Amino acid sequence: MHQVAAIQMISGPDVQANLDQAAPLIAEAAGAGAKLVLLPECFAALGNRSLQAIAKAELVGEQPIRRFLSDQARRHGIWLIGGSIPLPRAEGNKPMACCLVFDDQGQEVARYDKLHLFDVDVDDSQGSYHESNDYAYGDRIVCIDTPVGRVGLSICYDLRFAELYIALRRAGADLIVVPSAFTAVTGAAHWEVLLRARAIETQCYILAANQGGLHPGGRETFGRSCLIDPWGEVQASLVEGKAVLCQSIDINYLKKIRERMPVAQHRRFAQADIIAAAAKESD
Repeated sequence: MHQVAAIQMISGPDVQANLDQAAPLIAEAAGAGAKLVLLPECFAALGNRSLQAIAKAELVGEQPIRRFLSDQARRHGIWLIGGSIPLPRAEGNKPMACCLVFDDQGQEVARYDKLHLFDVDVDDSQGSYHESNDYAYGDRIVCIDTPVGRVGLSICYDLRFAELYIALRRAGADLIVVPSAFTAVTGAAHWEVLLRARAIETQCYILAANQGGLHPGGRETFGRSCLIDPWGEVQASLVEGKAVLCQSIDINYLKKIRERMPVAQHRRFAQADIIAAAAKESD
């Protein structure tokens, strides 16, 4: 059994204020015994239009967010997954929505750049979202070994693309994390059902840390950060507001589920096969 935690925040545009909000929540999670802690998407800056400046500071400047994550991981002896921050791969490049992983010594050990960008219309106060105006697309999946099991990385809108989660399962994932800023509208409609579906089809634990409330500027996020087990059951869930969810995962239970129903062995089509079959039918 391993303790993991999801931190729910209500981030705003001020980076330092957000880090000050996150610090006691991280400490609470560590104090509850969590060995791996997940922050939500945009935990350090939500609604800040100076993304290029934030990204440059993290690449070649003082790196205040990366330094914060490293310090927190080392101080509390935890593996810390930093939701998402804007970060380019090289100076001058457009930033990516980047999820960083720090080990319990404070070392940065993994980076995942968000594959799917949220360019959609939503019936809320903002009305329209165009992440690709601000971010570049990632181009690779990331799975990493940790003390709580092998962890697959994803971010928010990725949740709607089952093929990514199947690829993470094939890469050996036991636990898949979903740092998010799901809107109140899309969250009410799809948040839990998508998380449960991804858990059921991959037979992985799913740990989801969402933003959860009314943000400066009027944006509203759904909250309901949660842990879903490999059978698709909600093991723990929050409502709205700033809070910590701490819950155990059981890799032996995961193995038992997979042994009794070996879905991965029964899968007959890889994603490339499905695309090729569809193309052949359309000829």
